[in-house]
Amino acid sequence: MSEGKLVPVYDLEGNEAGRIGVPEVFACEVREDIIKRAYLAAFTARIQPQGRDPMAGKRTTAESWGVGHGVARVPRVKGGRYPKAAHAAFVTMAVGGRRAHAPCVEKVIRERINKKEKKLAITSAIAATANRELVLKRGHILSEKLALPIILKKDVEDLEETRQARELLVKLGLWSDVLRVRERVKVRAGKGKMRGRRYKEGRSLLVVLSGKCKAAKAFRNLPGVTVAYVGNLSVMHLAPGGVPGRLTVWSEEAIRKMVKEV
Repeated sequence: MSEGKLVPVYDLEGNEAGRIGVPEVFACEVREDIIKRAYLAAFTARIQPQGRDPMAGKRTTAESWGVGHGVARVPRVKGGRYPKAAHAAFVTMAVGGRRAHAPCVEKVIRERINKKEKKLAITSAIAATANRELVLKRGHILSEKLALPIILKKDVEDLEETRQARELLVKLGLWSDVLRVRERVKVRAGKGKMRGRRYKEGRSLLVVLSGKCKAAKAFRNLPGVTVAYVGNLSVMHLAPGGVPGRLTVWSEEAIRKMVKEV
């Protein structure tokens, strides 16, 4: 992929430290409809199919008493002073029976997408990260002095501590967006609190690196911050919820790798 316009490269102090030619993918048209479809395809692919045992509620010796007893003619469990109804899925008084209309594994829950559409969606989502209007529309907070896309010197991949990552974001004027997410973290309503997803957290920065490095651990612990590698970027990273324009920070090495491989 050939290089396009020159954009600033920022150092770890938040100052401009040169310029770099970005790939032409940043100038592509943003197709929000394709991005939404690709997001739904990726999201539904993660859903595990549900099903029910066909014999649920039927493993019983319950039999109906028939007529003449002054009780409903539903199958009743044998023995006991107060026989209860069983094996009666469609009778509201039955306890412990199977569901009348349970989920089935045959249900189509995954949306398919063509390979070319998926590639176009990722291209559009990358281009949206360089569109200030779309980034602000998503609700992100960034300094007016920053030029999009935001590219940092390769030294950013050598950061080892979250404290260093926080100081860098403060100098760049991006820490306000992390605070925006941290202040809105809330406890989930419902039983999800007991199932490993107690808190609901928004999305802040996306940090794109060239590959596995120390900086991944430095950034990933910040509220709402996601770390991804340029080789496995997806619409789930670039457009959470199917909405393009995520505030994204690129490392210089990630940009160079994109130019070489794509």
